[in-house]
Amino acid sequence: MITIHEHELDAQADAAAGLLSGGTVAVLTGAGVSTDSGIPDYRGEGAQPRAPMTFQQFLADERYRKRYWAGSHVGWKRFSSVHPNAGHIALADLERSGVVNGVVTQNVDGLHLEAGSRRVVDLHGTMDRVRCLDCGQIFAREDVAARLADLNPWLEAPDAVRLAPDGDVDVDDIDSFQIPECTVCGGTLKPQVVFFGELVPAEKFTEARSLITAADALVIAGSSLVVNSGIRLLEQARKRHMPIVIINRGATKGDGRSVLKIDAGTTEILTRLRDRLV
Repeated sequence: MITIHEHELDAQADAAAGLLSGGTVAVLTGAGVSTDSGIPDYRGEGAQPRAPMTFQQFLADERYRKRYWAGSHVGWKRFSSVHPNAGHIALADLERSGVVNGVVTQNVDGLHLEAGSRRVVDLHGTMDRVRCLDCGQIFAREDVAARLADLNPWLEAPDAVRLAPDGDVDVDDIDSFQIPECTVCGGTLKPQVVFFGELVPAEKFTEARSLITAADALVIAGSSLVVNSGIRLLEQARKRHMPIVIINRGATKGDGRSVLKIDAGTTEILTRLRDRLV
């Protein structure tokens, strides 16, 4: 028996497929795409109130840097063990079939690439790389994590932690924490992600904009569009009179500018779109 809920999802997917068929589709994703992989959303239904550390705080105070790296390391062990869900895989399938020309993501989890998507613009960076703010040297996150564990063996003890969307958790005891330095120049290390209060690199935004302007339609999946970069990309599509489909549980800042808003889980709709468009 097909439930009413499934009938509604099918009808919404049919409406979206009708808008998107016959052309190429650019996709913008946010945290809601990764919730089914076990990474919680900042702003989705049931999300706990949280004030992420700003870039200015990280730069200004060593204690903030200690708190960030301590929490980030404990969270990284969980964050790096998650896997793509069916929604990520559906987008990779749509790209392989030529329907999707690429994915612009606000997520830093790397799951689109792991799922098989080839053209991915990581608008806010990625957690698997670390950069020295002084000399620019790039390090693999695994290498920095190993150094953190050697310097702070007590961090390896916690098993149950509350994971946040950027891989951070709360760690209270940071007084004895040692921050790893750049092995090239002794400078300050920072994961290669865009912090709150930090600008998206111009070249990343240019790449994202070019992907959208090369498409015939835009799908926004799992983003509340609170972050300004997402709205700017939506506006690029709107000015070109492209059909805009938003898939998100709860309201977004772009709902009034979309042709179709689907209030549902991204996995449920993206898999149905794949079945209709491939």
